[in-house]
Amino acid sequence: MEIVTRYAPSPTGALHIGGARTALFCWALARRHGGRFLLRFEDTDRERSTRESETAVLEALAWLGIDHDPVPGFEGIPRQSERAPRYAEVIERLLADGHAYRCTATPAELEQMRERARAEGRKRVYDGRHRDAGIGPDCGLPYTVRLRIPDDDPVTRWSDEIAGPSGEAAEDLDDFVLARTDGSAIYHLAVVVDDHDMGVTHVLRGREHMTSTPRQLLIYQALGWEPPRFGHVPLLVEPGGKKLSKRKGDVSVQAYRDRGFTPEAMVNYLARLGWSHGDLEILTLDDLARLFDLDGVGRSPAQVHEDKLIWLSQHYLRTLPAQRLHVHVQPFLDAEAGRPVEIDARLARGLELLRERSETLADMAAQARFWICDEIELDPKAERKHLRPAIEGPLAELRDALAALDAWDEASLEAALVACAERHELKLGKLAQPLRVAATGRGASPGIYETLEVLGRERTLARLDAALERLRAAPAG
Repeated sequence: MEIVTRYAPSPTGALHIGGARTALFCWALARRHGGRFLLRFEDTDRERSTRESETAVLEALAWLGIDHDPVPGFEGIPRQSERAPRYAEVIERLLADGHAYRCTATPAELEQMRERARAEGRKRVYDGRHRDAGIGPDCGLPYTVRLRIPDDDPVTRWSDEIAGPSGEAAEDLDDFVLARTDGSAIYHLAVVVDDHDMGVTHVLRGREHMTSTPRQLLIYQALGWEPPRFGHVPLLVEPGGKKLSKRKGDVSVQAYRDRGFTPEAMVNYLARLGWSHGDLEILTLDDLARLFDLDGVGRSPAQVHEDKLIWLSQHYLRTLPAQRLHVHVQPFLDAEAGRPVEIDARLARGLELLRERSETLADMAAQARFWICDEIELDPKAERKHLRPAIEGPLAELRDALAALDAWDEASLEAALVACAERHELKLGKLAQPLRVAATGRGASPGIYETLEVLGRERTLARLDAALERLRAAPAG
């Protein structure tokens, strides 16, 4: 059997990392077995579903590297909003076969049923008053269509691929609505029809959807269709155990991208949120396509820890090929400089120096600011500590020595700095630190010789001139 999985988001906002993890697991299961991974939009929430949100979902998946296969029989990505005739056809079939019936219960009557059920401690609410009323389409009253749960052997339990034996007692379920008074299909019917028509064999989704599965199994039973295998992935929770909100913008894929995490780090992070393969911590998309299995998915909620993501981010910043790193960091460099930045050989050397010192792409770009911007600001604390009046003479002499160098390379820069420090009987750091603050604006940077080589002669001398001018203009004492 070919494995066919799907991811079916509601396009009502940015892609939450919980949804991204589900999509990743669905993709990995299909790719592991040479199957197909499908995408569709469940846009039945007409008020909140937008094409902009669809675009945001597609961009997030593409950024993560999660590709999808064409859906046979459909042009483009299917939307539930475009399949109303198909749902109506299935509803009519259920009515004709006696597996569904029309119900004219009013909102007031339904509220009375709910109150009675609460008072009696029952889960089942609807009292079945129109089960055998034989209400026709021309009854002259608003009606819904309800599924007739079979009296004998209703299928409401299943063996979950992740959670194990699952389900609800049939006596706790009432004849639930399949179609609203306007004729539109509810989610449970639409998702069953979509999965059947698209040949889906395995449905992986969040644990919050587990209560939907018994109702969907009953629809499969009424239609005589083979249900897919279901696997419900544990929830994502905050470190304190609180469920991670879907409405929080700071846990969307786009938010993590904009904060400077690489897609490689995010994929690795998402994969390890509830799934493991031995002691393997570093995982690529190719690894997932080769190794993923449902046995590795845990049953307990997975905690979202920022420190683990930062650790992974640092790993990938250290190890990504230079060309890939440059593609990722380019927009952050452009934003930091306020203009397009060319990553030439010199800046590429500087980025190599920052690999070990950076937590995110944004952090790397911020640390590269003194290389990519003509104007810099001196850190006040570093300036007060290192740019004191007593250093003016040695720093001015060093400036002239640097200007006279025949070659602007690490060896020449080191020789000039060492010679100047010795002439003034200074420890090397006592001159190197003022030089660093003047050239970079900071008290910390990569090695001073490598830093100046990347910065270049012209910018280094200009910044030394500016620092010396500040020193000379400072009030005495």
